[in-house]
Amino acid sequence: MNVLLKQLHKIEERINYLVQLKDYSNWGNLDGFKETCQKLKQTVYDHTEEHFASEINTLHESICFLEERAEDQLTPMERVRIVRSIQRFSLKDILENVYEDYTELGGEGDANIDPAMVCAKATLVRRIKDKPFTASVMVIGQETGHGEEFRNGGSCRPEGNEKALRYMKVAETEGIPIHFYIFTPGSFPVEEYPGAAQQIARNIYTMAKLRVPMISLISEGGSGGAEAIGLSDHRMMCSHGYYSVISPEGAAAIEGKVKEGGKVPKELIEVCAERLKLTAQDNLELGTIDHIIQEPPLGARRDDFAFFALLRTEIMQATDKVILGTKSFRAFRSYEIQRKKAESETKKIQVDVSWDLNPDEIKRLLVQRSRKYRNMAMLGFTGQPSPTEKFFRKMQERAEKFYYIMRYDILKNHQKQVQKVFKDVSGEGTVILKRVTSPITTALDFFSQQKEKKFIRPQLSAPEGQAAPVTIADPLELTDTYTSPLANVDRTISCPNSEKYGCKDLWVPDLFGEFAGVCETCGHHFPLEYKWYLKNIFDPDSIRLFNSDITAGNPLGYTGYDERLLLSKKKTGRNAGNLTFHAQVMDIRVVVSMLYSDFRNGTVGAAEGEKFIQACAVAKRKKRPLISYVHTTGGIRIQEGTLGVTQMPRCTMAVREYIDAGGLYIVVYDNNSYAGPVASFLGCSPYQFAIRSSRIGFAGHRVIRETTGIDIPPDYHSARNALKRGHIQGIWDRRDFRRNLYKSLKTMGSPHLYYR
Repeated sequence: MNVLLKQLHKIEERINYLVQLKDYSNWGNLDGFKETCQKLKQTVYDHTEEHFASEINTLHESICFLEERAEDQLTPMERVRIVRSIQRFSLKDILENVYEDYTELGGEGDANIDPAMVCAKATLVRRIKDKPFTASVMVIGQETGHGEEFRNGGSCRPEGNEKALRYMKVAETEGIPIHFYIFTPGSFPVEEYPGAAQQIARNIYTMAKLRVPMISLISEGGSGGAEAIGLSDHRMMCSHGYYSVISPEGAAAIEGKVKEGGKVPKELIEVCAERLKLTAQDNLELGTIDHIIQEPPLGARRDDFAFFALLRTEIMQATDKVILGTKSFRAFRSYEIQRKKAESETKKIQVDVSWDLNPDEIKRLLVQRSRKYRNMAMLGFTGQPSPTEKFFRKMQERAEKFYYIMRYDILKNHQKQVQKVFKDVSGEGTVILKRVTSPITTALDFFSQQKEKKFIRPQLSAPEGQAAPVTIADPLELTDTYTSPLANVDRTISCPNSEKYGCKDLWVPDLFGEFAGVCETCGHHFPLEYKWYLKNIFDPDSIRLFNSDITAGNPLGYTGYDERLLLSKKKTGRNAGNLTFHAQVMDIRVVVSMLYSDFRNGTVGAAEGEKFIQACAVAKRKKRPLISYVHTTGGIRIQEGTLGVTQMPRCTMAVREYIDAGGLYIVVYDNNSYAGPVASFLGCSPYQFAIRSSRIGFAGHRVIRETTGIDIPPDYHSARNALKRGHIQGIWDRRDFRRNLYKSLKTMGSPHLYYR
């Protein structure tokens, strides 16, 4: 009878699982089956063993039928509920059932610095031709647990992601592969050091060039929290998992414009889950993952040992595949022959693949990783050149690369060496050398940079009979070639700090004209349109836009989004929310990427990411500084789903390669800068500054309150607090933007820049 009672208990668990999956209990008469279970438990001794077994068998067959029916009709939101189930397998279950042995690093259980992030040194034993081969790996992933509150549902704090980064570097030092397991609805949104956004940016920046193979498996992948350990050489996903730019509930709250504290309609949540294309099959078709691991019906659970055996095989084969991609052609060909032979004979592959990489193989690994992310999400935008244009553009880029290498790496370095010799030689020897080498230096000077031009304002008028004084203008003052249209309104407004500092009412023509939108009393910065910066920060007539044909699209077919995109394009006269252009600051040529508020609130999608990547490539090729001015960014564009999320690793990879090549990358935040871009390709810059009165962070006030239950102060995201936390390196007054930018260009960066 005890065995039958255990079977009854198991059936009751399956009923509760279906109730959670369907989010209501009257589907398929689940209420009736629950009542039957209760009655059987209460009257267990009123039945004979045969009758009790018959009742359990009837229940079992009914529930099996419902499970098959539910599996056939699974909706995207139901897959989300499967992943969130307490019966779902977790990282600890994987460690105990997939690996031979493991040692948890950085504390265990609730004594861990962040129990939501688990790092472990694990071993895998492979049998090749009846011989055991033991390999060590580093396992890193979020741990949701099975109801333990201290795990925080897999939502990692910044210190948890910092711990993951620490053990990534340990794995790199030891030269062992890393297996990432992603089980998170998103990161815990706090700004205190090391800061949610900043730490995710550090992780992605490091993973971009980590010198070991990386494999990742996604069960629940929520936005930036997933990307904190998501960049890898081979990305797999569970068939019943989800990977999304935002939770369906969050998307529904935005789409439905639900006020804080309001209830989000259940039907809208279901619709948003469908629109976000968050399932494994959707992501495979979009190219954001490489492979799907099949789970049993209604998802694998903590006791599905057959699934763990499959996962063990898949994770080893994925590691083999990545490593073989770095090997010589002969080794790969041998593997392919063995693989095809094994498939035809339905046997396992019997090839020993060493997981150790030599320096040449590491180089190939990094090149392939870069190429993988460079080619990701290319279907998310339009405006790509035709094959003919692409060919000529490629030839032009190669010619430019050769020219700039010759000019700055060879000739200019040679010139510096010659000059150094001249300085070392004194007296008459210097004179002799100058005479002998004057033809050479004259030729070299031809390729050197032109001297800085002097900026002279027109002479001021003087009284009759007197000579007009000659005044040389400060070239670092704002160029003052553009006045904001806001200055055309003849009225006064009050400064928001008037009660605190006694600011007088401000006459609008002065405020947005001569004062550059800054209160003269307290220094509060009123928002200005992005065109003001284009006209006042850079040298007159120096801006030349490029890649303007790249156009934001609707790759997911998101309902109603085409109309909204069209409105943004008509409003701005531009095709995307990122302006990329060449410009000059005191004759120093720079490449600029500008996210601006007028186009979809500065959100980043595939088009914006592609434009940023190409800006990095141009700056790298021409050895020019890269400026990222963030007029406003609302984060990643949710209507593009994971095609938007992947811009975080894609853009970070590009900017990492630019910085490694000796580039100077400066980020300046303004107005509101939040979420994914700040947690990736913006936050990874070693030089980050903010315009006074701007707000910078990972998540807004509402998200933080709803996620953490903490009521944060109004100035939580202020530039001043960002400076205290070490997020930024300085706060700039808008009126000194040009001066500070020039100072940064002259004092920061490596000697590889063209003007050094």
